[in-house]
Amino acid sequence: MTERIDILGCPVDVLTMEAAVEHIADCILQQRHCQVVTANAEILYAAQYDPGLFLTMHDAGLVTADGMGVLLAARILRRPLPERVAGVDLVHSLAQRGARAGWRFYLLGAQPEVVVAAKERLELLYPGVQIVGSHHGYFGQEDNAAILEDIKASQPDILLVAMGAPKADKWLHDYLGKCGASVGIGVGGTFDILAGNVKRAPIWMQRCGLEWLFRLWKQPSRWRRTLVLPKFIWAVLGQRFQQ
Repeated sequence: MTERIDILGCPVDVLTMEAAVEHIADCILQQRHCQVVTANAEILYAAQYDPGLFLTMHDAGLVTADGMGVLLAARILRRPLPERVAGVDLVHSLAQRGARAGWRFYLLGAQPEVVVAAKERLELLYPGVQIVGSHHGYFGQEDNAAILEDIKASQPDILLVAMGAPKADKWLHDYLGKCGASVGIGVGGTFDILAGNVKRAPIWMQRCGLEWLFRLWKQPSRWRRTLVLPKFIWAVLGQRFQQ
């Protein structure tokens, strides 16, 4: 078990990227189900008003700090986190480790051509990585049974789900135990990044905590989502003064 802190009533694990990968590796070795939530400020704020998401966060085996807003919140609460463990970086770390360890991956989500391109990119970057199946994310409730059977037949160790938050996280909460994978991770827009449809910020901006600004510049339509951050920080300040 990792150390956890409380941010707005939700758990966030205190761990590095290396520790997150080791935790996931242990789950695969023991064939133990583990849902991983890569939580940003938007998810943590939304969980206060969404009972299903709140339950998902508390039932998750691992909740990582995906976003500088979460690191800032932890500092405000005087429980600093060691580093950001973002979904896209976690996928790269797992693919690299998995190519050596023989882990089997299944990709679920995004548009059909995007998930195919993401699969090809991972195979190019990490020779030997085993991506044993994939399916796009545009399906309805009536398709769940067939998709779960396909995942189960593929026998993956890790199921990566890119259907947006909190949809992917709730879906994994409901179905991870039925699909045969040991580990399920909601990975946000990772497939679009791998496919080249979305460009990441330069490394210096990522290190300075300005990736959100780069994404806003590239995708101005995201401006409404950025309004959550001041609300989130205000709520965290309220938590701090109540302690």
